[in-house]
Amino acid sequence: MWTTSWNDLSLRARVNQGEPPPAPDALRVAALDSHCHMDIMGVPVRQVVDEAAAVGITRIVQVGTDVPSSRWSAEQAETYVAVLATVAIHPNEAGRGGAGPDALAVIEQLASRERVRGIGETGLDRYRTGPEGYAAQEESFRAHIDIAKRHGKALVIHDRDAHADVLRVLAEEGAPERTVFHCFSGDAEMAQACAERGYVMSFAGTVTFKNADALREAARVAPLDQVMVETDAPFLTPMPYRGRPNAPYLVPLTLRALACIKAVDLDEICARVAATGMRMFG
Repeated sequence: MWTTSWNDLSLRARVNQGEPPPAPDALRVAALDSHCHMDIMGVPVRQVVDEAAAVGITRIVQVGTDVPSSRWSAEQAETYVAVLATVAIHPNEAGRGGAGPDALAVIEQLASRERVRGIGETGLDRYRTGPEGYAAQEESFRAHIDIAKRHGKALVIHDRDAHADVLRVLAEEGAPERTVFHCFSGDAEMAQACAERGYVMSFAGTVTFKNADALREAARVAPLDQVMVETDAPFLTPMPYRGRPNAPYLVPLTLRALACIKAVDLDEICARVAATGMRMFG
């Protein structure tokens, strides 16, 4: 079972090792980073926002994973016009008892803020949480779905090794009108299932990894109007910089890879991704 909190200093130190990659060529059409964890990047928010804007990434969705990071995310969104927030208890936190009534009450309160545009990341994780935490994860996921629907917010899903169960819970609860699979990790069959249900698939730097043929096939299947792009920074840095710190200014690398995978003009995919981001988060 996962025992490291997102806010532990040991995690902050481990994910920020290495030299930051150089900035890629700027995009001609602005796009967004639909999922980022600036609270553990170790870089001032103003610097993150400015470096992203310099390459055409003009909107950053800062994602909460527990009560402290959710509060921080909401505060940053209220401070920086380029930042929007989501709030939630991460499924691995939920799996070890972190999604009790008090924690969920805070998420409920934060959900009412105007600059909080999503509830997430929530969902199911069968990789870092063992069977003893599955029931708590699912209970938390259902509670977050309810919060998203009652507040009219997008639902941002963490789905790791749990595709069938995530789809089952969404079907049983009724998915919110706007539902996003963060760091989409399914194959073409899963992409088709999400496409049929109207879910948005957000692709991270993993789509550029050499061993990600199944994920690239999923990206080909995903309708262009149901695709977004993210960093999950500071994790999942796209090639050729895998293993070095990730940041929103590197989104253009993933966008260029997706344009090639889907055989779509780069300007068009940027415009469509930005439009989907507007539809999901406003």
